[in-house]
Amino acid sequence: FYQRGDRLPQYLTEKILRNRLADCADVKAMFGWRTEAVSNMGDGVQVEITDGSRRLTLVADYAVGCDGNRSLVRKQIGLSRSGTDFDQPMVLAVFRSRELHDRLKRFPPAYIYRVVHKELRGYWRFFGRVDDRGHWFFHAPAPANPTVQNVRRLLHEAAGFDFSCDFDHIGSWNLRISVADDYRHRRVFLAGDAAHSHPPYGGFGLNSGLEDVVNLGWKLAAVLEGWGGETLLRSYAEERRPVIRETTEYFIEGRMGEDRIFFDRFDPERNPDEFTQAWKDHRAAGARRTMAYVPHYEGSPVIAGPSGSVCGAIGEHRLAARAGHHLAPLRLTSGVNIFEILGRCFTLLAFDAEASAIAEFERTARQCAIPLQTVRDRLGGDNGSYGARLILVRPDQYVAWTGKTAPEDMAGLMSKVTGRNVRR
Repeated sequence: FYQRGDRLPQYLTEKILRNRLADCADVKAMFGWRTEAVSNMGDGVQVEITDGSRRLTLVADYAVGCDGNRSLVRKQIGLSRSGTDFDQPMVLAVFRSRELHDRLKRFPPAYIYRVVHKELRGYWRFFGRVDDRGHWFFHAPAPANPTVQNVRRLLHEAAGFDFSCDFDHIGSWNLRISVADDYRHRRVFLAGDAAHSHPPYGGFGLNSGLEDVVNLGWKLAAVLEGWGGETLLRSYAEERRPVIRETTEYFIEGRMGEDRIFFDRFDPERNPDEFTQAWKDHRAAGARRTMAYVPHYEGSPVIAGPSGSVCGAIGEHRLAARAGHHLAPLRLTSGVNIFEILGRCFTLLAFDAEASAIAEFERTARQCAIPLQTVRDRLGGDNGSYGARLILVRPDQYVAWTGKTAPEDMAGLMSKVTGRNVRR
């Protein structure tokens, strides 16, 4: 990855996003208003909003419902969901405790401390650091409508000792997985928790939601600017839903199932030596499962991927540029990382490629009004790991096509990656 991962609580993430939003001159944020009705209207969308005393009607080309698990937008456009309900209430507590911070120093430094119990049947109890100043969050199976007293008891039981703490928030949620049967109805789309929801295991929730809007955002822009077609919009659900399905089934449900089987079989009290060795193997298997998380769009209708391939979340990390996969952030021979150059348009990476091939890409893009920038470089250093002389990268940093020479049907390729017939 180009940047190291940052651990931020939701309220800090929202603060950063709001500050960034304030810099966008073409965006009007209307905090304090809520949506009451959404409806398709032929060539547009109508949205009714209110702030409690006033009502406004907004008319737009498209609308995207990012309004959470109980999405009003999803209900109003009639999209159903399917998934698994584990019938298990969970507690979320956000609290402050310097004492917990200090007493956990006996363990190696970590962001997450997971506490396992056989009786939990694969469900998780875990402490998470919000920062290094003693701010924490805690998730665990719990009775519905938890009180301060029983949450405090759960905290002490999970930690293995009593400690003082002050609560900032106590809430509950239900352990279930659900995915909308489609992410779109005509001109209204769903993204984030409105489209899919699952337990906060592995950090897939907010990350998946952000991937949704990155995927959909450039496609809507392309259609509104005239160089993207209907197939591009259709590809949003065709790319993202298989990723979410495999994420929930393999990385969340699969991990929970493995944990359940493990604790049914091994007992640290009955046979501690056997348990210790089995636990090492179990942890290694979990790490391999996590490393297999490689969201990709190989089977997308707007990706020139391998024949017979499909979209999904299971794969293998490689530096090589592969159609349908996220581009690896390697350095050019100048020392600049390619991610410092990628922009909001398509990017053609050309490494010692023939000038005629580059010119054909640029000429076709210009004739079809497709935004394209070209990055020329010599083969050498890190970029040799890409394994291709020509790489076409989408605005969302996913590879659309790779080759050693220009494609035989340039217009066909550009039609495919933009979802629009450019031959006309």
